[in-house]
Amino acid sequence: MKKLFLFIGLVSINFIFAQQNEIDITPNNSWLKAGITAGIPVGDASNFSTFNLGLDLRGQYLFNPNFGIGLASGYTHYFAKNDFDDFGIIPVAGFARYYFTKSGIFIGTDLGYGFLSNVDNNEGGMYLNPHLGYHNRDWNIYAFYQNTFAQNNTNLQSVGVGVTYNIRFK
Repeated sequence: MKKLFLFIGLVSINFIFAQQNEIDITPNNSWLKAGITAGIPVGDASNFSTFNLGLDLRGQYLFNPNFGIGLASGYTHYFAKNDFDDFGIIPVAGFARYYFTKSGIFIGTDLGYGFLSNVDNNEGGMYLNPHLGYHNRDWNIYAFYQNTFAQNNTNLQSVGVGVTYNIRFK
Protein backbone atom coordinates (compact mmCIF):
# COMPACT_ATOMS: atom_id res chain seq x y z
CA MET A 1 0.00 0.00 0.00
CA LYS A 2 2.85 2.40 0.82
CA LYS A 3 4.43 1.78 -2.57
CA LEU A 4 1.10 2.47 -4.29
CA PHE A 5 0.80 5.91 -2.62
CA LEU A 6 4.39 6.74 -3.53
CA PHE A 7 3.83 5.63 -7.15
CA ILE A 8 0.63 7.71 -7.47
CA GLY A 9 2.41 10.77 -6.03
CA LEU A 10 5.36 10.48 -8.40
CA VAL A 11 3.16 9.92 -11.46
CA SER A 12 0.98 12.92 -10.54
CA ILE A 13 3.99 15.22 -10.23
CA ASN A 14 5.32 13.92 -13.55
CA PHE A 15 2.05 14.80 -15.32
CA ILE A 16 2.02 18.27 -13.77
CA PHE A 17 5.54 19.05 -14.97
CA ALA A 18 4.94 17.48 -18.40
CA GLN A 19 2.25 20.10 -19.13
CA GLN A 20 4.51 23.05 -18.34
CA ASN A 21 6.83 24.17 -21.15
CA GLU A 22 8.61 27.08 -19.49
CA ILE A 23 8.71 28.02 -15.82
CA ASP A 24 9.23 31.67 -14.94
CA ILE A 25 10.53 32.01 -11.36
CA THR A 26 9.51 35.32 -9.75
CA PRO A 27 9.11 36.60 -6.17
CA ASN A 28 5.34 36.32 -6.70
CA ASN A 29 5.29 32.59 -7.46
CA SER A 30 8.39 31.06 -5.81
CA TRP A 31 9.93 31.20 -2.38
CA LEU A 32 11.78 29.36 0.34
CA LYS A 33 9.82 28.58 3.50
CA ALA A 34 11.86 28.22 6.69
CA GLY A 35 10.49 27.58 10.15
CA ILE A 36 10.08 25.41 13.21
CA THR A 37 7.74 22.65 14.36
CA ALA A 38 6.77 21.20 17.73
CA GLY A 39 4.88 17.99 18.29
CA ILE A 40 3.78 15.19 20.55
CA PRO A 41 4.62 11.60 19.54
CA VAL A 42 1.68 9.21 19.13
CA GLY A 43 1.52 5.50 18.36
CA ASP A 44 4.85 3.61 18.42
CA ALA A 45 6.87 6.82 18.88
CA SER A 46 5.12 7.63 22.16
CA ASN A 47 6.76 4.54 23.70
CA PHE A 48 10.21 6.07 23.18
CA SER A 49 9.76 9.84 23.16
CA THR A 50 7.97 12.59 25.11
CA PHE A 51 7.98 15.41 22.51
CA ASN A 52 9.72 16.59 19.36
CA LEU A 53 11.06 19.80 17.89
CA GLY A 54 12.00 20.34 14.29
CA LEU A 55 13.24 22.52 11.48
CA ASP A 56 11.04 22.83 8.38
CA LEU A 57 12.57 23.86 5.01
CA ARG A 58 10.59 24.07 1.77
CA GLY A 59 11.05 25.42 -1.72
CA GLN A 60 7.71 26.20 -3.37
CA TYR A 61 6.50 27.10 -6.86
CA LEU A 62 2.91 28.30 -7.45
CA PHE A 63 1.33 27.09 -10.69
CA ASN A 64 -1.50 29.52 -10.10
CA PRO A 65 -2.65 31.55 -7.07
CA ASN A 66 -4.26 28.45 -5.53
CA PHE A 67 -1.95 25.47 -6.18
CA GLY A 68 1.71 25.10 -5.25
CA ILE A 69 4.23 22.27 -5.35
CA GLY A 70 7.76 21.95 -4.11
CA LEU A 71 10.42 20.09 -2.20
CA ALA A 72 10.44 19.67 1.58
CA SER A 73 13.13 18.67 4.05
CA GLY A 74 14.35 19.54 7.51
CA TYR A 75 14.92 17.65 10.72
CA THR A 76 12.65 16.47 13.53
CA HIS A 77 14.35 15.63 16.84
CA TYR A 78 12.53 13.24 19.19
CA PHE A 79 13.48 13.67 22.85
CA ALA A 80 13.72 10.26 24.51
CA LYS A 81 12.00 9.09 27.64
CA ASN A 82 13.42 6.73 30.28
CA ASP A 83 16.42 4.64 29.14
CA PHE A 84 16.03 5.28 25.40
CA ASP A 85 18.24 7.50 23.20
CA ASP A 86 17.11 10.61 21.34
CA PHE A 87 16.52 10.04 17.63
CA GLY A 88 15.53 12.02 14.57
CA ILE A 89 13.90 12.00 11.16
CA ILE A 90 15.28 13.76 8.08
CA PRO A 91 12.56 13.89 5.41
CA VAL A 92 13.24 14.23 1.70
CA ALA A 93 9.84 14.81 0.13
CA GLY A 94 7.78 16.47 -2.50
CA PHE A 95 4.78 18.47 -1.37
CA ALA A 96 1.60 19.97 -2.73
CA ARG A 97 -0.61 22.67 -1.24
CA TYR A 98 -3.97 24.09 -2.14
CA TYR A 99 -4.65 27.70 -1.05
CA PHE A 100 -8.36 28.50 -0.97
CA THR A 101 -7.79 32.27 -0.99
CA LYS A 102 -4.89 34.70 -1.35
CA SER A 103 -4.70 34.88 2.44
CA GLY A 104 -6.44 32.28 4.59
CA ILE A 105 -6.85 28.53 4.94
CA PHE A 106 -4.71 25.98 3.06
CA ILE A 107 -4.37 22.19 2.95
CA GLY A 108 -1.40 20.17 1.82
CA THR A 109 0.70 17.08 2.19
CA ASP A 110 4.30 15.94 1.95
CA LEU A 111 5.16 12.56 0.46
CA GLY A 112 8.65 11.09 0.35
CA TYR A 113 11.21 9.21 2.42
CA GLY A 114 12.13 9.76 6.06
CA PHE A 115 15.71 8.88 7.00
CA LEU A 116 16.14 7.93 10.66
CA SER A 117 19.12 9.09 12.70
CA ASN A 118 20.45 7.44 15.85
CA VAL A 119 18.28 4.32 15.39
CA ASP A 120 19.86 0.86 15.16
CA ASN A 121 18.66 -1.59 12.49
CA ASN A 122 16.26 0.87 10.87
CA GLU A 123 17.12 3.21 8.00
CA GLY A 124 13.68 4.81 7.70
CA GLY A 125 10.74 4.50 5.33
CA MET A 126 7.93 6.23 3.51
CA TYR A 127 7.21 9.69 4.91
CA LEU A 128 3.72 11.22 4.91
CA ASN A 129 2.88 14.61 6.44
CA PRO A 130 -0.60 16.07 5.79
CA HIS A 131 -1.19 19.57 7.13
CA LEU A 132 -3.91 22.20 7.49
CA GLY A 133 -3.17 25.81 8.20
CA TYR A 134 -3.48 29.55 7.75
CA HIS A 135 -1.25 31.67 5.48
CA ASN A 136 -0.68 35.23 4.44
CA ARG A 137 1.98 36.78 2.20
CA ASP A 138 4.80 36.19 4.70
CA TRP A 139 3.75 33.50 7.22
CA ASN A 140 2.29 29.99 7.35
CA ILE A 141 0.91 28.55 10.61
CA TYR A 142 -0.28 24.96 10.43
CA ALA A 143 -1.24 21.78 12.26
CA PHE A 144 0.24 18.50 11.05
CA TYR A 145 0.16 14.75 11.41
CA GLN A 146 3.54 13.23 10.55
CA ASN A 147 4.04 9.50 9.94
CA THR A 148 7.20 7.69 8.87
CA PHE A 149 6.40 4.10 7.94
CA ALA A 150 9.83 2.81 8.99
CA GLN A 151 11.32 -0.65 8.62
CA ASN A 152 10.59 -3.50 11.06
CA ASN A 153 6.89 -2.58 11.31
CA THR A 154 7.63 0.68 13.12
CA ASN A 155 5.44 3.72 12.50
CA LEU A 156 6.87 6.93 13.92
CA GLN A 157 3.96 9.32 14.25
CA SER A 158 3.44 12.73 15.79
CA VAL A 159 0.90 15.52 15.80
CA GLY A 160 1.85 19.13 16.23
CA VAL A 161 2.05 22.68 14.98
CA GLY A 162 4.51 24.53 12.80
CA VAL A 163 5.25 28.02 11.58
CA THR A 164 7.26 29.06 8.52
CA TYR A 165 8.36 32.38 7.07
CA ASN A 166 8.35 32.95 3.29
CA ILE A 167 11.70 34.12 1.91
CA ARG A 168 11.10 35.43 -1.62
CA PHE A 169 13.38 34.55 -4.53
CA LYS A 170 14.62 37.62 -6.41
